Amino acid sequence: MVSLRLKRMGCRNKPFYRIVAVDSRHKRDGKYLEALGYYDPKTDPCTINVDQEKAIKWINYGAKPSVTVRSLFKKKGVLAKVHEMKHGLSKAEPTVAPE
Repeated sequence: MVSLRLKRMGCRNKPFYRIVAVDSRHKRDGKYLEALGYYDPKTDPCTINVDQEKAIKWINYGAKPSVTVRSLFKKKGVLAKVHEMKHGLSKAEPTVAPE
């Protein structure tokens, strides 16, 4: 099973995380399939960079995001886009049928 989780990088007391798609049997900092972005909690405010197309692709393939990655995706609007695509919702489409 593929999961979307954080890979810790950086040195001691200066953590920096990559958001990666990884086989759930691999170690936390082991081999990963694809990097989706990064998260830096030490900056003020924290820095989050996510490639939304790659994240949506992996979620559509069935990858399960971890709790932390899910909250980061929610902040960046990735989960809202997945929901819109899944249910066919779009803000540009009119809700009333034309006459």
